[in-house]
Amino acid sequence: MRNAQYDAIRAYYRKLFAAWGRQHWWPARSRFEVIVGAYLTQNTSWTNVEKALANLRRARRLTIRGIRRTPQPELEQLIRSAGYFRQKAQRLKTFVSFLDEQCGGSLARMFARPTAELRGELLALNGVGPETADSILLYAGNHPAFVVDAYTRRILERHGIVAASATYDEIRELFEHALGEVPVAESFSPPEPRGASHLPSAVSESTRSSLVQVFNEMHGLLVGVGKNYCLKSQMRCELCPLRQFLPKAK
Repeated sequence: MRNAQYDAIRAYYRKLFAAWGRQHWWPARSRFEVIVGAYLTQNTSWTNVEKALANLRRARRLTIRGIRRTPQPELEQLIRSAGYFRQKAQRLKTFVSFLDEQCGGSLARMFARPTAELRGELLALNGVGPETADSILLYAGNHPAFVVDAYTRRILERHGIVAASATYDEIRELFEHALGEVPVAESFSPPEPRGASHLPSAVSESTRSSLVQVFNEMHGLLVGVGKNYCLKSQMRCELCPLRQFLPKAK
């Protein structure tokens, strides 16, 4: 069973990359912007997050120092569009305090820690669940941690690859094992955006290990499937690049 799951995930990666190319995740100008975005995107759309990030950028607060020095009421108003703005402002403050106290305010020092150790420390912070922690690790820190989101779970359940009872970590480990020996697909960007692709950014074009790049692309590609074809209330299987893999019973 496990080998069949691995084979399916590898086939999905090859098929989607051949169809859509690089997705340029995560779109950001800096690693700290990725971290802020990972917090802000909880329970809201990326469109709302972009508005909040733009507000922070205009106010020159989209830096570690900016978050540290901004009074919480002001920070709340700057990120209001992202929803749950009081909670998220406090959580951003908590992260910066952690960074200051444990890593001397240095992202480089923080990300130099072993993946498992840093993941545990992030999960211990208020408001950081597995998806947020792994997003920070993968996209900001270039650590080999696969991000499992609602799109990924939905696709795998509908394709019969995992059961509805599968835990986050079971799915994460499944992808990390399946993609551990997959070579990076030949890089190309289609003439128009496909899947869930973004324009290239400083972060999306940064140097990564092969393993991190594969995890990065696979997550972005699955988001493209979930947003465009494997919708929560509707399945558009006839148009999906993965339609050949869907069980006939579906």
